[in-house]
Amino acid sequence: MKEINAEEISRAVARLAVDACCLLPDDVEAGLVRARQEESSPIGQAILEQLLENAALARAERMPICQDTGLAVVFANVGQDVRIVGGDFESAIHEGVRRGYTQGYLRKSCVAEPLFERKNTGDNTPAVIHARIVPGDALRLRLAPKGAGSENKSLLRMLVPADGLDGVRRVVLEAVKAAGPSACPPMVVGVGIGGTMEVAALCAKRAAVRDLESRNADGRYAALEEELLDLVNSTGIGPQGFGGLVTALKVHVEWAPTHIASLPVAVNINCHAARHAEVVL
Repeated sequence: MKEINAEEISRAVARLAVDACCLLPDDVEAGLVRARQEESSPIGQAILEQLLENAALARAERMPICQDTGLAVVFANVGQDVRIVGGDFESAIHEGVRRGYTQGYLRKSCVAEPLFERKNTGDNTPAVIHARIVPGDALRLRLAPKGAGSENKSLLRMLVPADGLDGVRRVVLEAVKAAGPSACPPMVVGVGIGGTMEVAALCAKRAAVRDLESRNADGRYAALEEELLDLVNSTGIGPQGFGGLVTALKVHVEWAPTHIASLPVAVNINCHAARHAEVVL
């Protein structure tokens, strides 16, 4: 049994919060470079150049890539042979987010209650935590700040099996077209298929924060990712909505078993920065 101290988790999460907000992931930067090469629109090329310049300045100055540093969404794979000592797991993550957003001078965007008072918590806690137990003795943490510009363009449709592939295509295009420039394209589009209502949404979120170069392990879904990317880029929305060939850098698909009478489809969009940072303890 491997022991991990809660304080170690808090320190790691604090670093992840700052890194994710200030350092464009290498895979995303490479995707933007490719997009600049592929984009035929002069305006689109100029925008992509500005996005790369912004990322370079953020890295050099250790400043946020975007003013919306989002809610802190944490995906945790907890090895079944790990024991957390010195505190409880979720409190350790919240403490790390509190430190990272406060000491890193990141914007605090979390309100304690969503409808009436909407009072800011002042430290961007609580984090949104998605944890699952996996084999092994490691703790893998991925923090993905989620801004409202892209998150607000999420979409969920409860289809029926007869809707099939055409239904999935329609839902993805519906979400992307509705998002338009508001999601700061070129986007990373996460698609969740199957499960129940909430499982489809979580699949879409996991898909949206995958490494850019990853592919679904199932060849059928990997092919669907490529097909959907072509469909999204055929919309002509282009970089920042000014038109062009590159509306999305990537489309990722995750799926789950579902009911014989159901075909839930969820779409979760990341902006061009597709921020994420990861550590293994």
